[in-house]
Formats: sequence, C-alpha cells, structure tokens
Amino acid sequence: MSETTNIRLLSESELITALERLGEKKFRAKQVYEWLWKKRAVSFTEMTNLSEKLRSSLEERFFIAAASVDTFQKSNDKTIKDSFRLHDGSIVEGVLIPSNKRMTACISTQVGCSLSCKFCATGKLARKRNISFDEIYDQVFLLNAQAKEHYNTHLSNVVYMGMGEPLLNYAHTLASIDKLTSEKGLGMSPKRITVSTAGIAKMIKKLGDDDVKFNLALSLHAANDVKRSEIMPINDGNSLDVLAEALEYFYYKTGTRVTYEYIIFKDFNDSLKDAQELATFCKVIPCKINIIEYNSIGDKEFQQTSPEKLDAFVAHLESCNLIVNVRRSRGKDIDAACGQLANKANKLNSAKSV
Repeated sequence: MSETTNIRLLSESELITALERLGEKKFRAKQVYEWLWKKRAVSFTEMTNLSEKLRSSLEERFFIAAASVDTFQKSNDKTIKDSFRLHDGSIVEGVLIPSNKRMTACISTQVGCSLSCKFCATGKLARKRNISFDEIYDQVFLLNAQAKEHYNTHLSNVVYMGMGEPLLNYAHTLASIDKLTSEKGLGMSPKRITVSTAGIAKMIKKLGDDDVKFNLALSLHAANDVKRSEIMPINDGNSLDVLAEALEYFYYKTGTRVTYEYIIFKDFNDSLKDAQELATFCKVIPCKINIIEYNSIGDKEFQQTSPEKLDAFVAHLESCNLIVNVRRSRGKDIDAACGQLANKANKLNSAKSV
C-alpha cells in the first residue's frame, strides 16, 4: 500500500487537482476544503455531503493529522490550559485567557525550544520539532471551541507566545496565520494576532519584506547587552543594536507599532537605570511596553520585584512619554502563566482527561 499524505498540507489548488484525478468536479474539492478548515473535520466519515465512494477514495490516499485536547485544566481565575496531543504523540500546551474585554488564545509553534532563556520553563526543554501550520491552526480552533463552551463567546485575540520561537518556524507560522485570517478558515482580523519573538533580526526584517499585517512583540527583558545575554543566549548573535536596526526596518516597511515584553526581576532589571536604558531603546520606533511580573518556574534564580520598585520603574517610563501596561499573570496555579509552559499538565494529578 502506498504511503498516504496529510491532506491539510495541500493548498486548495492542489486539492482541486487531486480530486480531478479521482474524476471529481471542482466543487467537490471546495466542499472537502470547507470540511478541513471551516468545520475542521478530523475524519473523512464526517464529510456527509460527499459520496461514500469519494470518502473511501480519500481515506485510501490521505489522512488528517488532527491535534486533540489531551488534558484540560481550569485555573481559579478561569484561565484554561490545555495540553494538545499532536498526530505523532508529541505534546504542546496552549492557554485560553478570559478578561473583561478580550478572550485570548496563547498558542505554541514548536515542540520544546532551542533558545534556552533562563527564566522560561520551555527553554529548559530540548526542541524536538517545528509544529506544522495545520497543527497550529488546530490549537486556535480548539481553544475557540472552549471559549464558546465555557464562556459563550468567540476568541477575540491570538498570541503566538506559547512554547517555541515562531520565527524559527517562519513558514508554518505565517501559513497558519493565513488560514486563521482567511474567510475559508476562521476569518480573524490580522490585527487581532500577535507574534512574539525572542529577537531574530534577519527574520524580523523578513517580516517587513513580506509586509505582514499582524502585530509583532519582542521579548526584550533587558535593554543592556550584558544583562540580556546573561538571561537570553540569543542576544549573543542578535545584539540590541542589531535588533534596533531590524525593528526600524520592520516599522518602515509595515507601519506597525511594536510591543516590547519586559519581565521584571528583583535586583536584576528593576532599577531606575534599567528603566532609563529601556526608555532609550524604546524611543527607536513607535511602541508600547508590557511590563510582566515574573512567574516562578521552580528554581530560585529569579524572584518577583517589589511593588514599590515596580511602581517606580513604570513611573519613570511614563515620564518619558512611553505607553506602558503592567500585565498581571493569569493561571499561575496551573502553570499557565507567562514562562511556565513545559508539558507539566501530563504530570499533574489535578489534570482531568478530556
């Protein structure tokens, strides 16, 4: 028996060609395409407006590599964390974050991560593989279904801030966004989507060349090369000067304001000098700054800064006429907060299978 193909990796035109070879008309391919993306069928038997013969032919030649919810946890603050099982058995995590004005899905792009950021639980894992665009799409689709089931609303925002580095999975990250924003997919606005990177300058420039319409966030965490390299090894090859040049290029090409993510650590990057260095770096292009409280990952290397230091830090940035938001972490009791995703769901007795 010949090897079957993951049908969702075919473009619509490739799907049309494949079905024409089976003697089917073009509209049949459009029906199949709708089942795969709009309705997210996970088997060919679900495609009830197709003939039994066609469904059997599809089954012989193709498979659907659908992701599924493996474990489900709900935080005291109503944040939901899922571990998703991919078709090869790999596990990644995603988070649904409800708030007064938004319903946000935080999704993953790699199984593990190769960047080894010291403050991030995922960074302590080896990178096993990139996630394909259909598997990324599945995470959003499933979290959207949970938003409707648990909160009677649709997703309003998607952030690529889960496990992995999206710009090291560039093609599949962009392909997944194409599917999410297509009317033949979920029909989301690209302005409701944010891709977060640890800072890969050449790929940030490529985003500009590709004239992307979604938002870009940079995980900065220090505006001093020595400090940033200490906690983020990627800075050794992507210094702040190099990143500033890439961000200027991105802004020039797209006109999109960048968001800087800054986790504030006690006695490391929380001084007024650190705030001034951050303000100087952020003046390069129009931006906003998200100050994020540190979430423990089980070691004692980092701690949260004091409320007094946090307030002084934010006040200094605001005095420099910068837009600053303090992000309070959600889902810490289920290890769903920023930096905590690391496949822990399978190990927790409190997790319940779905």
